Amino acid sequence: MIDSLLYWAARAVIAFLQALPLRWVARLGRCGGQLAYWLDARHRRVAISNLTAAFGTELPPREIQALARENFRRIGENYASAVKTFSMSNAELFNHMELVGLEKLPQGAGTHGLVMVIGHFGNFELYARVGLTVNGYQPATTYRGLRQPALDRLLQDLRAKTGCRYFERRRDAAALKLAMSTECVMLGLLADQHAGDKGLRLPFLGRDCSTSAAPVVLAQRYECPVYTSICYRVGLARWRVEVGNDIPLWQDGKARSPEEVMLEVNQTFERAIRKDPANWFWVHNRWKPVRRPAVTASVPASEDVPEP
Repeated sequence: MIDSLLYWAARAVIAFLQALPLRWVARLGRCGGQLAYWLDARHRRVAISNLTAAFGTELPPREIQALARENFRRIGENYASAVKTFSMSNAELFNHMELVGLEKLPQGAGTHGLVMVIGHFGNFELYARVGLTVNGYQPATTYRGLRQPALDRLLQDLRAKTGCRYFERRRDAAALKLAMSTECVMLGLLADQHAGDKGLRLPFLGRDCSTSAAPVVLAQRYECPVYTSICYRVGLARWRVEVGNDIPLWQDGKARSPEEVMLEVNQTFERAIRKDPANWFWVHNRWKPVRRPAVTASVPASEDVPEP
């Protein structure tokens, strides 16, 4: 009963937002984010704590709190805007979105795809559209399903409109392996979240944190190049997605370690955060303690798909 009520309430909100112009949706989202800042004390504390740890020696407490408030507004704007942009065609969306660096990507290399390492920057649902602009690639990503089945189906119905393929991490491992083996997939993997006890222990914004090795493991297994991509908010309901340089996976004829590659990814994300601190997802606790030391990752011989 509750699941059904949540489903129909969510459908009503989605229909309302998708009926409005994008800029109106973005403004409503910012208002919702401001309201969440005052009501959601737990995530407000997390954001302020993370910002203080990262910038406390550079910025006074008043500026840290102002950054946290703006971060909540941005998150509200991005979530609301994502609901609207799901329903927009590429032609409509590209009036609000700029893509930079696509010339760095190989143009459809047969059955060899590529791995795009992404983070929770700006309207991160827009990453799904990048692969559609490069000839020969099928955009794809992984996700973890919501606990409410009806809401999970609703979200995947929205995402399906982008043309991107979504693989559930716990159920679709075999399908993902097949796609990586036989298709030219541009696989986007989020790599800026706490990766649990099995993650790599690497520095990020001055503190060690658990970092996923999945982008390196999958790229080396399926012989794919690795790139990073950042989504910047450049104005109300306006974004710029920047593709970074190829991150080498091999050096002197040998595979680079996952630690080396993911350290480069962390450093790229750090530069993007410092460029626009309010643009990242500070409400997530990336620096959770681990119950035991993180392991050293390597390309596994088994066919298990590592979880990002």
